Amino acid sequence: MNIKTHRIGERKLAEVISDSVLINNADEGLQLLVDLYYQDFESIIIYESNITPVFFDLKTGLAGEILQKFSNYRVRLAIVGDFEKYTGKSIRDFIFESNKGRLINFLSTADEAKDKLLS
Repeated sequence: MNIKTHRIGERKLAEVISDSVLINNADEGLQLLVDLYYQDFESIIIYESNITPVFFDLKTGLAGEILQKFSNYRVRLAIVGDFEKYTGKSIRDFIFESNKGRLINFLSTADEAKDKLLS
C-alpha cells in the first residue's frame, strides 16, 4: 500500500494506492482511518477495488458500520470506482444520497474525488 499526498494550503488529502483489497471488515476500515487520521489527513480517497465487494451489499451492514466511523472522526471519504454495475435500488439510493453530502462520496475518477474533497 502506498499513500499519495495531495495538498492545497493547509489541507491534506491521502490517496490510497494498492493492488489488493485493504478493507475486508470494519476493523480494517477503522485501522486505515485511524492510521491516516493520526498522520493529519483530513480526507481520504480509496478505490472500490480496495474494498471487499461485501461492502456494496447493504444487507450485510458493513458499509454502514465503516462509514459511521468516518462520520464519527469527521474524515471526508471518496470511494472511486465504476458504480454503474450496482443495479440494486438500495445501493443506488445509498450512493445517490451519500453524494448529496460532503462527508462520503462515490465518484468515478480520482480527479473528481480530489476536486470534491479539496473544495
